[in-house]
Amino acid sequence: MDEINQPSDPLPPVEPTPETPVPESPVYLTPAPTVPAAPVAPFYDPTQDERTFATLAHALQMPGWWIAPLIILLTKKESKFVKFHATQALLLQVVHFAVIITTMVIVFAAMFASIGSLAQAGSTIKTEPPVALFVFMPFMWLIMFGMYVLILVLSIMFAIKAGKGEWANYPVLGHLARYMLNL
Repeated sequence: MDEINQPSDPLPPVEPTPETPVPESPVYLTPAPTVPAAPVAPFYDPTQDERTFATLAHALQMPGWWIAPLIILLTKKESKFVKFHATQALLLQVVHFAVIITTMVIVFAAMFASIGSLAQAGSTIKTEPPVALFVFMPFMWLIMFGMYVLILVLSIMFAIKAGKGEWANYPVLGHLARYMLNL
């Protein structure tokens, strides 16, 4: 049976001529490399305890200002996940404090400038209030209220993300926190 399947003599090689086309080499399709659905972070998957403390670092910054994230940062300093989220919350509170101080300096400068301009106007008693105070006070109040709303929204959003175990960055402060913690 094996003799029937085997050819008796091999075929001579065929020289390509201009009339006969040269057979093309076969094209083998290689499968495309698989791409993960989401970028894989070089960080570990946090435990439920770490998720809880990271969530508290974000959520407690509204009633506890900078004190709550600082306490969480100091008590859970062995966890990179908690340190990262607590550092972000602490940095946000530092920015908030800087905005409040800057706003108060501008309000007091406007107040003293308007009082000084009234004093230079003469010794006559004027009954109208300083105009600069009424111009700057609503503007400064809007800045402070806007910062409060921003902190509220960010703390809720990132508390939820920390509860899910995500290594989420605050818009600008997240990169600074990663740099500070060498992550």
